[in-house]
Amino acid sequence: MNAPAPKSGFSTANPHALATILEASQTKSIIASRDIFDITGTKLWARDMPVSGALQRKLLDRKLRHPLESCLVAEDGVTPMALVQATEKMLARDTPVSALLSRHAARLLQEAAHLPLHPVAQLLLTAGQASRPESFEHALQAMALNGALMIAHGGGIAELRVAMLCGLLHDLGEMYIDPLYGELDADRTLDFQSYQQLVVHPHVGSLLISQLTSYPATVARAIAEHHERLDGSGYPHGLRSEQVSPQGKLLAVTEAALGVLRGGHPQLARASVALRVVPGEFDLSWVGRIAQAARQQPLPEATLSPAAIHHRLIALDGALQAAENSVNELAEATQTPTLVDALGLAQHLLRRLRTGWYASGLWAQADVSAQDAAEVEAVEDELLFRLRAIQRATLLRAGELPADEAARLHALCEGLVADIV
Repeated sequence: MNAPAPKSGFSTANPHALATILEASQTKSIIASRDIFDITGTKLWARDMPVSGALQRKLLDRKLRHPLESCLVAEDGVTPMALVQATEKMLARDTPVSALLSRHAARLLQEAAHLPLHPVAQLLLTAGQASRPESFEHALQAMALNGALMIAHGGGIAELRVAMLCGLLHDLGEMYIDPLYGELDADRTLDFQSYQQLVVHPHVGSLLISQLTSYPATVARAIAEHHERLDGSGYPHGLRSEQVSPQGKLLAVTEAALGVLRGGHPQLARASVALRVVPGEFDLSWVGRIAQAARQQPLPEATLSPAAIHHRLIALDGALQAAENSVNELAEATQTPTLVDALGLAQHLLRRLRTGWYASGLWAQADVSAQDAAEVEAVEDELLFRLRAIQRATLLRAGELPADEAARLHALCEGLVADIV
């Protein structure tokens, strides 16, 4: 008698996740915790057998009775004690967020020891630690920063542990996409075609937690929301304001701050600017704590001269105006509902960007002083990044369109930053 079809979305082995697990198995003991059967009842792998390339070949295109992740265990993988030790090493290093983390280090280490590591989460964290150490380091940083912000906010033990879990697990979904599209700075650099691959990882991560573990639903929801923005410019669902959960709002701030710090200017002041430059993107109750810590640090130096920054500001002002004009013109000539909706999103986001531009006062800068150059450069860089992000958000919202309308929309989006790229 054939086994029933699995209810999970993980009925087949994801090739990218499996490749990562197999790579990790070269240095870690990863074995089958149960017999592995395909959906017809054929036994593919025996309990206690170590994973190998032979398993990969047997799983090819096979539907499984149980998700592969729930059939494997990392015997010498990440444990609560190992997590504490790795966190302690991370906290000892001088990083841009040290000022935020150091005052809460003892509490963070204490709570890290009590975080429950579900076998599926432990397997994937172990695979990430062995095969993608930079991603594991990012997970530790997100766990610590999310926790430190929650401590400063006065959250209780339950809220704190959930916040730390969210940070630790938030990017597990990246293991299920091609590594080419999961680079640490990819969110700020990928073209739209590649970006389409990246945007699914919050949803995949949320499914992992909700379907394959016993963690609270708040964890899965926050992971799904960690790239959302309160003004609707985030992904994967373009949620707004109260559609995002409290833990999701916190995790979005943590992820955005760490994203800036992974870039070419790893300064807390840059992260603070990025979080504040466009009003309405992030929850200010979390942003304020990062901004406060940034003000207590020395001002960074600009990488461009005041004259070069001024020239770029003029170009940015022109690009913002040209973008608004182009979107408005296409919107007036369009009747297709999906394209109208996408252009409506672009108009909304451009208005928010213009609000940030006016609030910055940069449009009135006749000259940029050397003293203010670093902050002005940071604001200008972030506004430019948001303008590029509007391209991708608009294309993502539009989805599949008739060929002629798709061509018009792509031409519009390619022209949004043409004058300043």
